[in-house]
Amino acid sequence: MAIPLVVGIDGSEASLEAVDWATDEAVRHGVPLHLLHAAAGDHEASGVIGAASERARQRAPTVRPASEAPHEDAVSALIHKGRNAFALVLGSRGLGDLTGMLLGTVSLAVAARADCPVVVVRGTAEHRDGLFGNIVVGVEEGEGSGTALQFAFREAHVRNCRLTAVHAWNPSSRALTPRPASSWYALETHRRPPSQVLDDALRGPADPYRHTRVDPRVIEGPARRALLDAASAADLLVVGAHRRQGHPGLQLGLINHALLHHAPCPVAVVPQI
Repeated sequence: MAIPLVVGIDGSEASLEAVDWATDEAVRHGVPLHLLHAAAGDHEASGVIGAASERARQRAPTVRPASEAPHEDAVSALIHKGRNAFALVLGSRGLGDLTGMLLGTVSLAVAARADCPVVVVRGTAEHRDGLFGNIVVGVEEGEGSGTALQFAFREAHVRNCRLTAVHAWNPSSRALTPRPASSWYALETHRRPPSQVLDDALRGPADPYRHTRVDPRVIEGPARRALLDAASAADLLVVGAHRRQGHPGLQLGLINHALLHHAPCPVAVVPQI
């Protein structure tokens, strides 16, 4: 049986938007949809799950979502479920978030600790509903973008849309003497021109998706600004995340934090394998 696409729900409008996005995604990939509500009480859980299930069925009548309401905190429940999930899908804000917060605390915590891709659904309806026909993926130097690129190519393939691969670089930082490299590969990537870094990164993940239209972009400047600009005309922004050495969870970094808080479209954080 296919592993499920899991969406966290709490009754907020943001979580219902996440249900819409997850329903479409489950149909595209032909995987089961699973609704998870960390229950505060049985009556509340029943109402939240019922409303989300009906929302999914109205969105796609062929979808029959499964559901559960574990009696534990939402972050722990989602991370546990994500150990055997196609992806975790979350709203950008929940019912308990303070007014003015740009990203819910649950979504941020799960994105930093999950073992599977985490999609935070944000942005306007035109971005959430796939009207741009464009997936954007960030490509960094070194070995950290492979899994994110595989995810992005697969998304572009099932949507039959364009993939925009963005590699941002800072000439001043490349001119400095590099710190001791952790591997020969890392040292070699520092010596290559930016266009070659991007071409080399795309070569392997692109092999199974030769019919996917790819728009490679090498941009001089900060990665945060380059990716936010590209995401303004995107249905999904995909970024990779390194695993912490010696500690559980992921190293999101300043760039991924900024994208999760400010991107105009849904953001997928994909752990490096």
